[in-house]
Amino acid sequence: MSKEFILKSTMILGAALCCLIPRIIAADPPKGKSPDPASLQRARDQVTMLDDLYKTAVVGINDTYVEQQSGVPAAVVAGKVFHAMRAKGYHNARLVDVTGKPKNDDNAAKTEFEKKAVNEIKSGKARYEEIAEVDGKPVLRTATLVPAVNKHCASCHRAKVGDKLGTIVYEISIK
Repeated sequence: MSKEFILKSTMILGAALCCLIPRIIAADPPKGKSPDPASLQRARDQVTMLDDLYKTAVVGINDTYVEQQSGVPAAVVAGKVFHAMRAKGYHNARLVDVTGKPKNDDNAAKTEFEKKAVNEIKSGKARYEEIAEVDGKPVLRTATLVPAVNKHCASCHRAKVGDKLGTIVYEISIK
């Protein structure tokens, strides 16, 4: 091989890499690879914020309306909010029973993740998570404890304040 051939080949390869590197960097991570730690932390922070928001809303609705027995439990309102968020493409969230006796059969654990999460919550964890893929893209699945936080929750669920009632299960894209 001549020096001229090697030099031209190196220049062509260099030019090709200059064009390809930005595309490689911007591409989604390859399947099976762990997501970027900063992206994963952003997804975890988002779950924490949403969890605080939803639980504050449910307790607020409960405290405001349950005494009046409007006929619509706070969990039903939460479900409508979860549905609206999913319909707009923000994230998935739903309530899942951990007592073994759901007030609504739709709240029973359905997926393998939900079943694992229920077991983890029942065993004493306040939060359980896994990283998965949906349509080839990474997602964070997280389940957080939902206890009976006050006498209204405990009364309706025939439980004691502090008892584990359920979990909110989240699925959020890792971007």
